[in-house]
Amino acid sequence: MRKKDYSLLLILFSIMAVIMGIWVVKLVSGHILYVDQWTRELVAELAGSDIFTIFRWITELGSGTFLTLFTIIMSVVLWWIYRDFLPAVIFGLGTLSSHGLNVLIKVVVERERPSLFAAADAEGYSFPSGHAMMSTVCYGMLSYFLAKKIEHNTTAIIMHVSFLLLIFLIGISRYVINVHYLTDVLGGFFFGDICLFALIFLHKSVQRKRNGSPS
Repeated sequence: MRKKDYSLLLILFSIMAVIMGIWVVKLVSGHILYVDQWTRELVAELAGSDIFTIFRWITELGSGTFLTLFTIIMSVVLWWIYRDFLPAVIFGLGTLSSHGLNVLIKVVVERERPSLFAAADAEGYSFPSGHAMMSTVCYGMLSYFLAKKIEHNTTAIIMHVSFLLLIFLIGISRYVINVHYLTDVLGGFFFGDICLFALIFLHKSVQRKRNGSPS
């Protein structure tokens, strides 16, 4: 990636960090965010629709029950593909650690959900969305590790886009089925990206040291 691209990403991240900081302060103070006020009407219109039903199924791909089993299986798969424990450990423990961070942020912010839906794994506090955050980390890390084993760039790009679409759909499903506010989902994506990039950086750093390359 060129230096110009890094600068652009840094600017975008800084803007999002400021926005998230403002949102967290307002939520802790008990304020209702304007973005959520503007977007509640759409959720009401989708209730009971075919779109609601579709997203009700999609949301299961980011549930704790599914991701726990999926993470265990894919950790074994990554170990087998790489014949190395490092990708499997970073993928598995990284996903687990991200869940811990999600719980911690929720306890600090203490935002109530728009509605509870136990069957959809929607209990407890609301910000940030665990489905959005954990899907970003889990599927993002999986895409990263699998792409390193794909020789054709076009195939790797298609895979990245597919996982990105999956992450988006899982996250937005929480808004559509009315168990999270839209800002919860955006917050989940943001904190998930932080965890994702930190884990990728960790993997690259450890790999360089193992190979004896200068840092």
